[in-house]
Amino acid sequence: MTDNQTRIIAIANQKGGVGKTTTSVNLAAAIAESGKRVLVIDLDPQGNASTGMGIDIRALATTVYDVLLHDVPIEDAIEPTAVKNLFVLPANIDLAGAEIELVSQLSRENRLKRTLDEVSDEFDLIIIDCPPSLGLLTINALVAAAEVLVPIQCEYYALEGLTQLFRNVKLVKSNLNPTLEVTHIVLTMYDSRTKLAEQVAADVQSHYPQIVCKTVIPRSVRLSEAPSYGQPITVFDPISRGAVAYRELAKEIN
Repeated sequence: MTDNQTRIIAIANQKGGVGKTTTSVNLAAAIAESGKRVLVIDLDPQGNASTGMGIDIRALATTVYDVLLHDVPIEDAIEPTAVKNLFVLPANIDLAGAEIELVSQLSRENRLKRTLDEVSDEFDLIIIDCPPSLGLLTINALVAAAEVLVPIQCEYYALEGLTQLFRNVKLVKSNLNPTLEVTHIVLTMYDSRTKLAEQVAADVQSHYPQIVCKTVIPRSVRLSEAPSYGQPITVFDPISRGAVAYRELAKEIN
């Protein structure tokens, strides 16, 4: 990929609670720290990526919902964060109805892609935090992105649902976005004290040796606490294990 091309990475897994938002926010912050301009697209109606970066989602005049469904210019909805070079296109509960409303829209799978075309040259990297489902919002993310990063929690049933995710990526690739690839799998919530975490890590490694990241994200109280302070871990506790891990992951993905 040439230097002047904006990378667009969708962070996706239809399982909830695997660290998608944690990874979106903290990976973005770690990469922004290195001097790159990064935009996070919050595509989850819960708006956790937005609040995790210090945005008051109840006070927003425009969100990703208005951009996708009411053709509001994306520049009007992008918010700066307290981290230099880090920006967010926020979401709130309005987005919950978007799945249904998108059904009747013209070229409904391409709406996010068309929107991002307007600003892609302003950012080095765009990270899309997908909702925990494989509906139209996630399809929009997969059409807009070139890369998919899949966080996997180190516990029972970690690989469950991955087949479906890979199948969907393949469908999108063959029908809507020929450049789409699953490029990274990240092991999250790793507890080195348990045999299970080791087994899951080995299992994922053996299934997907080419794309599993070397950096493993530890299970960490500080990582769990950071969002309630509206800060990425790199700001909230810059020397914690979680911050160190996300900086390492940033280097690996960069």
